[in-house]
Amino acid sequence: MCLIHFNIQGHPNYNLIVAANRDEFYKRPTEKAHFWPDAPHLLAGRDLVQKGTWLGITKEGRFAALTNIRDLSLEGKDKKSRGAIVRGFLTSTDSPVDYLTKISQEKDTYAGFNILVGNSQELFHYNNIEDKIVQVTPGTHSLSNASLNTPWPKVIKGKKMLGDYFRQSDKIKTEHLFQILENNEQAQDSHLPNTGIGLEMERQLSASFIKTPEYGTRSATVLLIDRNNQVIFKERTYKKGILVGEEEFSFSIPTSTA
Repeated sequence: MCLIHFNIQGHPNYNLIVAANRDEFYKRPTEKAHFWPDAPHLLAGRDLVQKGTWLGITKEGRFAALTNIRDLSLEGKDKKSRGAIVRGFLTSTDSPVDYLTKISQEKDTYAGFNILVGNSQELFHYNNIEDKIVQVTPGTHSLSNASLNTPWPKVIKGKKMLGDYFRQSDKIKTEHLFQILENNEQAQDSHLPNTGIGLEMERQLSASFIKTPEYGTRSATVLLIDRNNQVIFKERTYKKGILVGEEEFSFSIPTSTA
């Protein structure tokens, strides 16, 4: 997962709004969003190499999502799968802070990552570079491949587009959020970060929706949880930039667990 725009407890009609893109190599085998047979309460896509995931929610309302940190010095073949961090929270009963405390104790066994965990009432952010557990403040935020709200072009653009839309509409339409995620406009060179991957790749990765010959946006997810704890989860899947499928799920979070 490389881009997560979200609003927590900042909209009059929704507890949580999430619009997120997963960028990955096209050749990496993946399952589209589904309730997992080995964890029937868990709704998420699945990486078929390491069996983890990048974003998911449970029927009880536990939510988690992850992005990689773009720092080549943190990579290594001996590192553990970052997708296991999301899976671990969604299959555990630990509180968000307790879970992140455990993750922080083994932070160096993973390549760079950001993780959001919690539910529609509260979210916590952690990454293994800053090594701080922080409760996310109410409002609109964005997370790409640096830290939370680091002002990369796609972060600035996405937050503005979401903010403008929220001010215009009390009823959120998933189609509009997908349009934001599918924006393929690249940033100006003067606005690009320098993460050590070269100028041309920085340009290509600066768009919200990425399409390169070998790597790009594989899926886009929109998650809405309204004030009555009704969940709408939609995922679009792409093949080399072309939309090839859409899944939709809806359910209610029990009041006792919301």
